[in-house]
Amino acid sequence: MKNTIIAPSVLAADFANLQRDIEMINESDAQWFHIDIMDGVFVPNISFGMPVLQAIAKHAKKPLDTHLMIVDPDRYIKTFADLGCSTLTVHYEACTHLHRTLQAIKDHGMKAGVALNPHTNVSLLGDVINDIDLVCLMSVNPGFGGQSFIENTYKKVKQLKEIITRNDASTLIEIDGGVTNKNAKQLVDAGADVLVAGSYVFGAENPKHTISDLLSITK
Repeated sequence: MKNTIIAPSVLAADFANLQRDIEMINESDAQWFHIDIMDGVFVPNISFGMPVLQAIAKHAKKPLDTHLMIVDPDRYIKTFADLGCSTLTVHYEACTHLHRTLQAIKDHGMKAGVALNPHTNVSLLGDVINDIDLVCLMSVNPGFGGQSFIENTYKKVKQLKEIITRNDASTLIEIDGGVTNKNAKQLVDAGADVLVAGSYVFGAENPKHTISDLLSITK
C-alpha cells in the first residue's frame, strides 16, 4: 500500500481566517503544509513573505513544504531555514548553479526540492537527481491558483520515475496544480508521492473530508 502525502496549499486559504485554516490542516489527515512564496518577478503574482510564513510556522504542527517561485533564491536560504521550513524547493529555471543551491539548502538542515515548469524536460535533472529530495512537477503554469491541470503531466511523472529508479535515488515526486479526486489516483499510479491541493481543498464544503477522500482514493 502506497503512503501518499497530501499537502494542502496555504495560498488558497482564507487569509482573514488564516489561523483557523492552519488549525484545520493540523487536525486533518494531511501530512504537510505547502507554502508558495512568489515575488512578482519570477511569476506574475505576489503571495506572501516572511512575516506571514512566521505566523504560519507558529501554529503549524506539521512539516512546512516551502516552494520558492522567486528569482535568486540563494539569498534567502538561511532565512527560510531559520523560519522552520522542512523542505525548501527552488525552481530549476531560477538557478544558475543548481547543484550549489541544493547543497546550500541541505547545509542549512532542510530537504532540497527542485520545481520544474510545465515546459521544462525532466531529463535535465539526471545529473543531480541523487542530490534532490523532492521534485515538484508543476501541472499548471506557476503563479496563480485555480488553474486547469495539464494532461502532459502524467507522461512527465512516468519519465521522472524512470530517472529516479535508474539512478537508485530516493527522490519524491510532488504534483502541484489542479489536483482533484479526478486525477489523484492516476497521478499516484504513474509514480507521484506528494499531491499539493489548494482551491480543491479550501473551496470544499468540508475540507477535512476532502483531504481524507484524496488519501483514500490514492491507496
